[in-house]
Amino acid sequence: MGETIAKNKKAYHDFFVEEKFEAGLVLLGSEVKGLRAKRVNLKDSFIKFVKDEPILFNAHIGRLETTHHFYGHEERGSRKLLLHKKQIQKMLKAVNRDGYTIVPLQLYFNDRNIAKLQIAIAKGKQLHDKRNDLKEKDQKRDIARSMKEY
Repeated sequence: MGETIAKNKKAYHDFFVEEKFEAGLVLLGSEVKGLRAKRVNLKDSFIKFVKDEPILFNAHIGRLETTHHFYGHEERGSRKLLLHKKQIQKMLKAVNRDGYTIVPLQLYFNDRNIAKLQIAIAKGKQLHDKRNDLKEKDQKRDIARSMKEY
């Protein structure tokens, strides 16, 4: 993985991540410029299948002032994801049969300088699971702090 542009920290808080995939994105030129300027937010974004094609919804890619309004893009528009057919079939099966969901984890430029989105098959967490995670995080922080003082 190359340079990370944006992470979806909320995804790890709200979901149990099962399996990760790397997906390409169909983007316009002005969107790529927005990515390079790191004007991206994946916080409330999600992935849905429309006609058996994965599409990223609600991801915010900001527009630069230098972009001409005619060539600009919709900031919260939908963007098609590029994956192998076997990966798409695996995700469709998980979503339809097992009740999983597909969440975006992070957006980055790979070694060949191409924008990639890391997505994952995930299962939603219940409130008590979130509380347990926060409790474990606090305990680890306390242990690390006491080890440092010792």
